[in-house]
Amino acid sequence: MSQPTNTQPTTDLPLPFVFIQMALGNRISQSIYAAAKLGIADLLKDGAKSCEELASATQTHERSLYRLLRALASVGIFAETEPGYFTLTPLANYLQSDVPDSLKAIAIMNGEEQYRSWGDLMYSLQTGESAFERLYGMNLFEYYAQNPEAAKIFNQAMTTSSVLEDASVVSDYDFSNIQTLVDVAGGHGKLLTDILKANPKIKGILFDQPSVIAGATSLIEEAGVSDRCELAQGSFFESVPAGADAYILKHIIHNWDDERAMAQSARFAIAILKRCHEAMPEHGKLLIVEQVIPPGNQPFFAKLIDLHMLVICPGGCERTEQEYRTLMEKAGFQLIKIVPTQSPVSVIEGVPV
Repeated sequence: MSQPTNTQPTTDLPLPFVFIQMALGNRISQSIYAAAKLGIADLLKDGAKSCEELASATQTHERSLYRLLRALASVGIFAETEPGYFTLTPLANYLQSDVPDSLKAIAIMNGEEQYRSWGDLMYSLQTGESAFERLYGMNLFEYYAQNPEAAKIFNQAMTTSSVLEDASVVSDYDFSNIQTLVDVAGGHGKLLTDILKANPKIKGILFDQPSVIAGATSLIEEAGVSDRCELAQGSFFESVPAGADAYILKHIIHNWDDERAMAQSARFAIAILKRCHEAMPEHGKLLIVEQVIPPGNQPFFAKLIDLHMLVICPGGCERTEQEYRTLMEKAGFQLIKIVPTQSPVSVIEGVPV
């Protein structure tokens, strides 16, 4: 079969058509979602297949599936190698289930509950409230607690995001002068174990809710750092393990606004940081791993993530450097430096004052 000569989308268009492509961008994202949900990339991992075969395997309407794949091929996801036959492209590879850098879960997560919430963006803009809560009658985490299949996809998507970011955090920030590091709400410990493996002299404490900590043991043992990693459980709204010289919070603070009360009056970003302040010695340091929105009009991923937080997570937001500086000051910290990484996240370092 002949190979396609071009699998990349055309961008050399007059401005009105560039605008139209942007305005209709949700059609691309939902087409990617449909292909991910149907498992098309997994069916093509051994080579090109006819649309007839793919439709039979996915129990879809052949002509309609062809129209989906043709549209995706036009933006570089899949390629039609000869009439009616499709194959993987470098972008389509990310939709496979069993590749180390799979993004399939992210495509599915963003195409279901979260996508439907974006349909009510105007509600969030008019009220400042979560469209997701309005649609589902509960917050995001309550929803996933009641819908295990959706929660599974969400957790897979978060793990994928962490894998992409953690390596750059470990390589680009200097952890070598830390003796004991507490990973606050660190999940199953992927970031912490990566840091410990790269820094053999550091001791770690993984802190999260009991239900989360229960699932962390195997990952820590597999990483070979169980002799240097303590497990602790509790709520960061009440207290965190005391006495460590550094506390790291990755993608925690962006879930909360500065002072708006959530389910309980103490549930806001400043309260979380104050618990860290209370727990650390005078020479301790606070490390916040988040995206930092730059000034100006240049494209930056966090600007859209910030809008997503408005729609999905009540009170959630991304912040600028000045907003992080102010937030830290309210919690008793001084922002010392921001260390960018090769991924979109930065490490924001603060010290108690």
